[in-house]
Amino acid sequence: MPKISTVAADKPFAERLPAAFAYPLRGAALASCVALALAHYIGLLPTLLGTIGTLAVWAATWRYASDCMLHTANGFADPPDVSLGGNESSGWALVAIHFLLAALCVVSAVFFPHALWPILLGSALILPAIDMTLAFEGNLADALNPLQIFRVMAGFGVAYLIPVAINLIVAVLIVLAAAATGALPRLLALPLYSFAYTYLIVLGFHLMGAMIHERHEQFGMAPEAHRLVADSGQDEDTLLLAAVQERAAEQPRAAIDMLVARLQDRSAPAPLHLAYRQLLRQEGLRDALLVHGQIWTAALLANNEGKRALGLVQECMELDPAFLPDDPATAGPLAELAARMGMSRLAVKLCQGYLSKWARTPEAPRIGLLAAQQLGLRLDQPAEALVLVRKLIAAFPDHPVHADLLALERQLLDTPQTR
Repeated sequence: MPKISTVAADKPFAERLPAAFAYPLRGAALASCVALALAHYIGLLPTLLGTIGTLAVWAATWRYASDCMLHTANGFADPPDVSLGGNESSGWALVAIHFLLAALCVVSAVFFPHALWPILLGSALILPAIDMTLAFEGNLADALNPLQIFRVMAGFGVAYLIPVAINLIVAVLIVLAAAATGALPRLLALPLYSFAYTYLIVLGFHLMGAMIHERHEQFGMAPEAHRLVADSGQDEDTLLLAAVQERAAEQPRAAIDMLVARLQDRSAPAPLHLAYRQLLRQEGLRDALLVHGQIWTAALLANNEGKRALGLVQECMELDPAFLPDDPATAGPLAELAARMGMSRLAVKLCQGYLSKWARTPEAPRIGLLAAQQLGLRLDQPAEALVLVRKLIAAFPDHPVHADLLALERQLLDTPQTR
């Protein structure tokens, strides 16, 4: 099971606030904000179709924002994926309520200007309670029940003013976003404006979810993220790390043994691997460090942590210059990643090790081509690259990269060093 990122319920809201502004720009939230912003192009269609489409996009926006609130309130640190199930009516209900209050503000501004500020402030005061009730219950009647609104307000006490302030700030920022894009062509302004208010809506609902999470006991909630962490064994890893650190002070070898079985599982978290390597270094167990380096490198690559895997490979090469991952399915992709990241010397080392150990595999010519490209075009060693290319051309005349090898040979022959 992938690691579940959580937030401690006792983490103060003030400490969560700075990171909250990046929340709509991470993972599924960013993809959702971009998709919803582009979906607003549907509003350019003929009147009725465009209006219905725009309302549907707004419903999807409020629906995803309410999912973010629920996800955050349940203790998850990362945004939720887009859900195709759940209570679709909550999205439409949120659209109806927000549009109704916006219409009231517009009407009062035109016909009853003195009533505008009372309506605006009253809307800002009750909207958080309505939004939170709809997100959790999906029931419009409950959300509009004055007793329920009062219960939500009382549950937060003075802190309820925070989501009220959030709503006011979001409303002001949406107006500013609209003004900022007003001078742009409509085709460009529409997605920019739409992305801005989608970002702000998701941000506001995320912050309200954070406040609910902080007070989950008052609302009779048991955050789902913490239960999933317990079921997945992540809590056990924390306890194991604490026990290892305690034992390491007096019996480092015994502490090492405590970690061995857990580290055979590719899902073992990085702190356990780092603790294990620290103990091995402390005990001078060089060979064990190299063996663990091969195991952890493969695990990191399997978990899409290639950059960290390259750092581990470099660390192991400092211990033994001949170090190489023990599987071509690990060594090859790492060599390619090193080349893409501009780590040409490391890429060449990995490629040369690959060719030395797995010269007859189907991927060997492609790895050899990569090594020659790095040597001749990046490390200014065209003569060495030319020797390698010619060996590969002779050894693999029927391989699909043969034409690329011939092209690289011609390119290398044109360099001043090989003329």
